[in-house]
Amino acid sequence: MRRREFLGALGGAATFPLSTRAQQGERLRRIGVLFAASADDPEHQGRIAVLSQTLVELGWIDGYNVRIDTRWATTNADLRGQAAELVSRAPDVIVAATGTATVAPLLQATSRVPIIFVVVIDPVGSGFVTSLARPGGNATGFTMFEYGMSGKWLELLKEIAPGVTKAAVLRDPAVASGIGQFGP
Repeated sequence: MRRREFLGALGGAATFPLSTRAQQGERLRRIGVLFAASADDPEHQGRIAVLSQTLVELGWIDGYNVRIDTRWATTNADLRGQAAELVSRAPDVIVAATGTATVAPLLQATSRVPIIFVVVIDPVGSGFVTSLARPGGNATGFTMFEYGMSGKWLELLKEIAPGVTKAAVLRDPAVASGIGQFGP
């Protein structure tokens, strides 16, 4: 029995340097995150905490096998500057964490780094993607709701207030976001 234990330990020791080299060869992945908010905003601090915790649960530990570079900006000029800075750090992916406001500066800063947007109202109408089914380019992500929901809102209004015979939509035609909701 001791011989088997000795041979097992010896076999494990012989493979140890190989496994160590394999781990050392793996490069540190970089994730850029851009928020259109101030760094002390509790809602957005909660979002970055959830992202970090979820990555840990998936085996990605900040500083060990992944580096999360977070940038905060509250003005359009700051967003453009922070987007350019994130891109210059050569991330593997960038998360546009606060929707439409962060996606445009990132798309202006890079056409190569993948961008994942969160909570964009109308990515097609905003020109961020070609279509929801096949985004194309380097951006993809999540919308707030599916376009077909807009018609359901009108149906719901008719159920709540059956006497209503006319409804109007107020929107700024200079803002491309949301135009897909009102199409045929």
